[in-house]
Amino acid sequence: MLRLRAAYEFFWRVFQHGTKTIDPLLNQINKCVNEEQIFDIVGKNTARLSEKHVGCACKVLWQFQKEKDDLMRNIPYVRDHPQFLALRILAKDKMELMDDNTLVNILYIMLRFTVEAHDSLVEHLVMEAWRRAERFDLKVLSKFSSCLGDQHMFLSPLMGKIADILNRNLDSVQDLRTLSVLMVNIGSVISQNFCERLVNKAELLSDTMDHSQFNTSIRILRFLQNTRYNYYPLLEKCNCVFISNIAHLNLDTLSFILSLYKSLQFSNFPFQVLAREKLSKMTAVYCDPASFVKLFVALGPLARPTEEKWLMSALKMMVDELTSQQALAIVVTMEEMNSKDSYLIEKIASVLHKYLHVYKPVELTKITTALIHLHLHNSEFIKTLRKLLLSHLRNNVIPSEISMLVRVIAMLPFPHLDESGLSRVESILPQCRLSDLSTFALSLSTWIRHDHSYLDNVCQKNIKLLPQLNAYGYQRLQQANNLNVLWEELKYVNGEWFEEELLEETVVTLQRLSDQITHTNIANFSAFIVKTNYLSAPVLDKIASVTVQQINKIHPLAIHSVLLPFSILNYDPPQKDEFFGACIQRLNSQLSLFEPHLLVFLGFTLALAGYFPEDLIKAVFNIEFLAKLDLQLQYLPPFLKTRVHNRLMEFNRAVCLECPEFEIPWFHDHYCQKQNSKVNDSISAVQYQIYKMLGEILGGPNYVKPSALTPYGYIVDFEYILDKKKKPLSHRNQGVVLNELPNVPWRPDTHDTRSGLPPGAQRVALEFLDSQAFCKNILHLKGKSAMKKRHLEILGYHVIQIPYLAWNSMELSTKDAWMEYLREHMFAEVKS
Repeated sequence: MLRLRAAYEFFWRVFQHGTKTIDPLLNQINKCVNEEQIFDIVGKNTARLSEKHVGCACKVLWQFQKEKDDLMRNIPYVRDHPQFLALRILAKDKMELMDDNTLVNILYIMLRFTVEAHDSLVEHLVMEAWRRAERFDLKVLSKFSSCLGDQHMFLSPLMGKIADILNRNLDSVQDLRTLSVLMVNIGSVISQNFCERLVNKAELLSDTMDHSQFNTSIRILRFLQNTRYNYYPLLEKCNCVFISNIAHLNLDTLSFILSLYKSLQFSNFPFQVLAREKLSKMTAVYCDPASFVKLFVALGPLARPTEEKWLMSALKMMVDELTSQQALAIVVTMEEMNSKDSYLIEKIASVLHKYLHVYKPVELTKITTALIHLHLHNSEFIKTLRKLLLSHLRNNVIPSEISMLVRVIAMLPFPHLDESGLSRVESILPQCRLSDLSTFALSLSTWIRHDHSYLDNVCQKNIKLLPQLNAYGYQRLQQANNLNVLWEELKYVNGEWFEEELLEETVVTLQRLSDQITHTNIANFSAFIVKTNYLSAPVLDKIASVTVQQINKIHPLAIHSVLLPFSILNYDPPQKDEFFGACIQRLNSQLSLFEPHLLVFLGFTLALAGYFPEDLIKAVFNIEFLAKLDLQLQYLPPFLKTRVHNRLMEFNRAVCLECPEFEIPWFHDHYCQKQNSKVNDSISAVQYQIYKMLGEILGGPNYVKPSALTPYGYIVDFEYILDKKKKPLSHRNQGVVLNELPNVPWRPDTHDTRSGLPPGAQRVALEFLDSQAFCKNILHLKGKSAMKKRHLEILGYHVIQIPYLAWNSMELSTKDAWMEYLREHMFAEVKS
């Protein structure tokens, strides 16, 4: 009995001690159901509140706001309440007693309640957190980084310190949500190497990610956008998360994801289909201007005709209610949609006109570009816009903004600058990137071309400015020592000035820095070579070598970009078969990653180089794939849709001619007939000159057929027929008129009598090749011209190609020389 009593007394003491540890005031705060109850407790117990009470009160106050929708929140009321001010004073006084989590949480909540960054409490909380940062748990550190981001401190030394802490502890991170918060906030202060480590870590952790946490994926996209690092594997994993959560994505989230995709130049057909269906159902719900604008921007570029009609109709009813930013978003989207509604274009321009004085220079350049694209005819608006652009130019000191302003001024009527504008350009030239210098050069040529009187007025200024552009361009190239930094400058460079003045020096620089070509940047420089049309064997050989060595590190979608310069420029690297073989092997198991239209482009690119992987051909030429492609074409802009149609036809033709063993049917005959009917029958002066000479040589115009249509839809400049004794045959005497060829194409190896040729006769295709058929720097035949020659020969033609440089050379400066040149090629080389 005594033992039982002793045990009873022991447990009673423990129970009493446990109840005494419960804080009744903390319990009261946690049981509050609204802000007034919190403020009542704070008012009655100010002297008794500890740092824990303050932290708890702030936390509960913010929890009330989170549970309300946007319209019901009363943040200003709470922030300005006397008892909230009392909480702020207490938080400042008891700051040093707070634990790390409470300290950062109070800072976070104060910023949510829009307490100014320069407020004394916020400043002291930031300083105290800075002092403790090294010991912070990573979750606390991530929330602190968000607080600094809310204060736009992305480039601060403190953000750099957070980046350093994460860099040292990256291996221990196991929570992707925490990592994604840190990534999106430190993106502006990290190196390329650290960026790659973060992406690799995020990719590793993404396999364990809860797919319901789609906000984590959104933050990862923001990081990739901020760092300009389009890492496809991570993009695809994020995209899978969005697809699995499509039912839970609201208008704000969907529109934000689509804007991120656009910025990252990433498109995913399945997501586009789901997004369009989801957004289409919202058309009956969102009628207020703010929500409608978000819907218009998100759905507009994806809209079907019926949806587009509804959007435009709804816009007409509320266009006058738009704010400045809403009007800007609408006009940029109308540009993307290629709107032809002249009434709406004029209406949106009138709204923009009202707000022109409040727009920043970058926004004005967007407005100018959009309205020029939409063909606005409003001289008063254009005049006001030009005046504002010139005013911003004279007062601006940021090179990138000056470059943008100069570019759009050159688009307007009276595109020239006055002397003060030119002086502003000249003053910032030493700070300019290659893309800026290219813009200035392009604009100068526009001014000179459109206004000769202007050239007379400031001739000396122009004469001085053009050589400076060249000098600064050469200087930047010669001083370049980082290939990735150089790429950021080259990415937006184009135009005659660059091609004539700097292209060769740029290629020399690429050769000098070619050791820095890796799997991470190889696609960028392959694209640059395609854009410039410049064949540099050392650079291409290096790209091929890196590809073979690092093929497993190169994403399949990037491999297409790597293949392009070799196919388009018709260049075979020393390790040709190993290079193409490695690429094809890497692609074969990953074809499902490609959007339908990209798979068509890939097939054509390989066919251009003479490679026909069976897996790829079977993936494209089947009913299921072609139906999927037709559906996707609804989402593509008109220019891209036309390009896809052409590439599918060319791929189909190449497979039929070069790989008959696959038994792929030719199903583009009607398409070719339709496309060729749109071709202008007029010929150039040189082609007419050759036509006349061919007639003289062959015995009359009826012996030569200009713009002749061949089987499989090719058009050759001139076609004539020679018998087995090399005597010309008149086309009018043949059984088949060339523009009425049978639907089933003839092939030379079938000896089809429908070709209409007597035994031993030979069709000859004579082509005049202009500069587009050759590489920029050397007379090397490009891929499409080489493929055409290959295909015509398969069809039984003898092909003669006349290079423009040979025809225009000094040796061929007389009619007799041209005639002799033609005779030599027409008869000496023809097959008997």
